[in-house]
Amino acid sequence: MRIVFCGVGAIGSTAAVLCRNLEATLVFIDFDRVESKNLLAQAFVKPSVGKNKAEALKLQLLNLHGVKAEAFGVRVTRDNVAALCGSADLLVDCFDNQASRLLLSGFAREANKPLVHAALAADGTFGLVRWDERFVPDAEDTEGQATCEGGAHLPLIGQLGATLARVVQDFAKHGTRRDAMVSLVAVTPTSA
Repeated sequence: MRIVFCGVGAIGSTAAVLCRNLEATLVFIDFDRVESKNLLAQAFVKPSVGKNKAEALKLQLLNLHGVKAEAFGVRVTRDNVAALCGSADLLVDCFDNQASRLLLSGFAREANKPLVHAALAADGTFGLVRWDERFVPDAEDTEGQATCEGGAHLPLIGQLGATLARVVQDFAKHGTRRDAMVSLVAVTPTSA
């Protein structure tokens, strides 16, 4: 199985680390670089600062026993989405913007690829894991809106990343497609 994580910031890197037990090739796509401020909320270590996020995560996971990982340090565009995602058995959307989510969703629907999305509310009060057939992206964030950079949302990021990892594992092992809403109060399955 080939599982492609699109975006490996806070949610994507956390979930990917928790999917390391799967008998799958984990593929990471992200154009961004690791900054010092990312170390608070993302699954990177100090030697990763300055490196491409996808490459850095691949190198970290390849230090673990039995993990197979690949990385593409590029931005997903209309011109390369098929080449990057065409061989995926499962697409995992952890992007942080509407345009990228819509691009990936359009490709997945056209190519008939399973796609699961994960997102954190800008105010950090809840997160969602939702399969593409039930997903509608929110409008683009507004300037000055809260972000996860400062670590204030770290417990919720961890819970959302763990929930996403469980959903990915359930799909990989049983083919199930479970949605969830996550808050610091509870994780609530929202579909069978």
